[in-house]
Amino acid sequence: MSDDFEGLSQDLQVAFGEGAGEPWTDDVFNEWAMRVFAHQFESNTAYGAYALRRGVTPSTVRHWHEVPPVPAAAFKSLPLISGDPTRVQRVFRTSGTTRGHEGRGEHYVLDLDLYRASLVPTMRSHIYRGGLNLRLLAIVPDPLEARDSSLSFMLGEALVSLSGGEGGFFVAESGGMNSEGLRDALMETTLEQQPVLLAATASALVHWLDWMREARVCFDLPAGSIIMETGGFKGRSRMLSRIDFYRELSKSHGVPIQNILSEYGMTELLSQYYEVWAPGIVNTDFQERHHVGPPWLRARVLDPITLEAVPAGEPGLLCHYDLANAGSVMAVLTEDLGVAGKEGMRLLGRATGAEPRGCSLAMDALLSSKEIQ
Repeated sequence: MSDDFEGLSQDLQVAFGEGAGEPWTDDVFNEWAMRVFAHQFESNTAYGAYALRRGVTPSTVRHWHEVPPVPAAAFKSLPLISGDPTRVQRVFRTSGTTRGHEGRGEHYVLDLDLYRASLVPTMRSHIYRGGLNLRLLAIVPDPLEARDSSLSFMLGEALVSLSGGEGGFFVAESGGMNSEGLRDALMETTLEQQPVLLAATASALVHWLDWMREARVCFDLPAGSIIMETGGFKGRSRMLSRIDFYRELSKSHGVPIQNILSEYGMTELLSQYYEVWAPGIVNTDFQERHHVGPPWLRARVLDPITLEAVPAGEPGLLCHYDLANAGSVMAVLTEDLGVAGKEGMRLLGRATGAEPRGCSLAMDALLSSKEIQ
């Protein structure tokens, strides 16, 4: 019999709080993963049937590598809830921009405190490191207005828990960017010499750069300021190479290029990866940068056809194992390409063209399992 979700969530929150600053051994992660998988096998009917069709049960699985992942696209097709559906606290939805308008994925969250327990210590470790006091200015909708946005929720929690409530959101209710408000906020933080965290999607930052150019404004932000981009170029912004993009951001804001970094997350995960680089390196060689996550989040790199692990250093599809997803599905297979290394993973972008065959077959198996319940 699996854990009840409430008890599992509470135990995970304690573990996240105690273990955020130190790496976990594989044995520690594996013990937690086995517990989460057992819960999801028993409480999530569709996922349990899917795992059973693949010959994987709590009594046969020995290592987290063996836990079958669901494709991220599955969040568009059926509710993946590992617990009582009447206890869902929030539904986060994907943007719906990838591969056209074919529907939005939905992540049903049973416990927002578990999300908080994952995101806050991770951001503290990677962004607010050393107790850095950052004023958070975000070009995303206010979380009170965009209740289905996991990104807005994440930054809203950072504003309250890590920035002491100093900062705000600069997307109007109509959806347009509040450019003048952001300009005024950046001018204020510069005058007060208060370091700032400017957070936005890549597309929003490009729109902001275009507005700055037309308005003929630039900034020399206080030392310690950070610019964090939270996603790729979605929508109708102009396209830039990453190096040109970061150079423009650096020049126009007075922020060293090593203080411009990316966060890698997705609606289907409740934990995030952050970009880091070797200490002392001050250059524009993105080969020196990689993404790392908290101890309760791990990634495998898989062959797009067989879904077997690729040799170290070879590119493949990223498959994430997120213990914070205890209330949905821990193992999520993406269409993102990456390479694993000793220091973390390096992102290579999206798989191009048709859906990778391994993802397609996994999706077919999941939907077939749902049909035969």
